Amino acid sequence: MQALQFPAYGFRFKSTKNGPAIFDVIRKKFIVLTPEEWVRQHVIHWLLNEYHIPANRLAVEQSFQVHGMTRRSDIAVYLPSGALWLLVECKAPEVPISQSTFDQIARYNKLLDSQYLMVTNGLNHYFCLLNDSKDGYVFLHELPELA
Repeated sequence: MQALQFPAYGFRFKSTKNGPAIFDVIRKKFIVLTPEEWVRQHVIHWLLNEYHIPANRLAVEQSFQVHGMTRRSDIAVYLPSGALWLLVECKAPEVPISQSTFDQIARYNKLLDSQYLMVTNGLNHYFCLLNDSKDGYVFLHELPELA
């Protein structure tokens, strides 16, 4: 797999009938290793190790409804109160981050109401804060520490 703009982590791998798999420490099972999953697993470990977010505050590929259609968030991080703190959208490294990527996570967030958003393809990371009037986002250089 391609090197990403994250620290190196000690991932667990195994071969399956569907190809190589990587162990997801949140879902506690092996997941087929696609380029997008490679990015997702790096973000999970980055949040756990660099931001010291407890594993029980992360949800991976959580389903929700948007206009009657089932959608999934890549990663959601919750505060102890249960409020959504961070919503993460992961793309494969070969997928450029575009306006449509931001539009996608903004649509999800209209329903989910996360304070912060992160969009990454593993090579480029973007962080946003929902502004006070809740009608736009302010781009940040990095995420703040989880309160």
